[in-house]
Amino acid sequence: MTQANRTELTYRYERRRAVTTGILETAGSTFMLLVAVRWFHAGAMPKALLAAGGSLGLLATPLVVKAVEASRIAPALAASRLFLLGALCCAAVAAAPVLPVFVLGGMLAMATTAATIPLMTQIYQENYPDARRGQLFSRTVMIRIAAAAIFSDLAGRVLSGNLERFRWLLVVFAFGFVLSAWWVSHCPSQPLPLSDGSNPFRALRFVREDALFRRTLICWMFMGFANLMMFPMRVEYLANPRYGLALSVTMIALLTGVIPNCARLVLSPIWGWLFDRMNFFILRVILNAGFALGILTFFLSQDTFGLVLGGIVFGVSLAGGDVAWSLWVTKFAPPERVADYMSVHTFFTGVRGVLAPLLAFHLLGHISISTLGWISTGLIVAASLLLLPEIKFGRTARRGTALVEDVSE
Repeated sequence: MTQANRTELTYRYERRRAVTTGILETAGSTFMLLVAVRWFHAGAMPKALLAAGGSLGLLATPLVVKAVEASRIAPALAASRLFLLGALCCAAVAAAPVLPVFVLGGMLAMATTAATIPLMTQIYQENYPDARRGQLFSRTVMIRIAAAAIFSDLAGRVLSGNLERFRWLLVVFAFGFVLSAWWVSHCPSQPLPLSDGSNPFRALRFVREDALFRRTLICWMFMGFANLMMFPMRVEYLANPRYGLALSVTMIALLTGVIPNCARLVLSPIWGWLFDRMNFFILRVILNAGFALGILTFFLSQDTFGLVLGGIVFGVSLAGGDVAWSLWVTKFAPPERVADYMSVHTFFTGVRGVLAPLLAFHLLGHISISTLGWISTGLIVAASLLLLPEIKFGRTARRGTALVEDVSE
């Protein structure tokens, strides 16, 4: 199969999968936490565990990549099986809607989605050409965003005043997982190259061996920890009467789903174009500034205008974050090691993703949510300052060159 055929086939099925991905995205970003707060009246720990579900999947990515490599099955087939596992989790929660099952099943469902990320990045590396990778990826992201915005609005209306209908929402999520499994199984992919040793965390050696990769991961840690502390706080801030808002389900879905996703939809193609052409580290600093501004605008507001503005700024930044987070390793990793590099990146994202919500919900017992927003902003500023010396590598570093730079240091 030619490169053009692989690109066309992957792009065709990824556009279809983007619809269900957008629907599933609303589960972790809005509706799981909303049901936990409003229906189950869950405490801090269940809410933190639900918020950390996707991060648990990211923590498992080195194990997933190693298992897929050892099994000699194609990454597309492995991702398909993980999506089917997610479907089973959602079906189980719909069948037994009690808090322990809801938390466990919701966590595992979100974890299966996250665990596929390095496998999908490897598929993009194989099938999307370098010069158009960001552009093609951002186009599918646009579909995903539109689906998330539309579904957030529809589901918010369905659940408004009838929250017991959340079981049907879980059935929709299960069906979305099944369709995702079917479509991703048709994407061309080759078995991952075998590496020496059986240690599933052997990819972590690249943190030691590749200096540029290591420094960039440190910056991601600061910025990502701040964002992941505040991400679940949006639903908490709007839904919990403690903060004086206690908005309707429809309004919460609008502010956390519809408005940010509309902003993402408009800006996504621009960020994809910039990713293919712009110095990566300058791009990352600009995105960091947007995330910091979005956090302060949203969490320092008590009026609709400020909340809407914060949602828009967050959505604009998230559009660029989608592309930068998902594809940045393709600019620095050797082509055959993209899945390994991505598994390291997602592993550390998982570490902060598990710890950040737990810490955030714990801190809310001692400080105000606005103070937490200022702390997160400080972490993002620190990450940006650490990135400034790396700007000189933003254009010159390409696949395979980062290792050479490390040797020269």
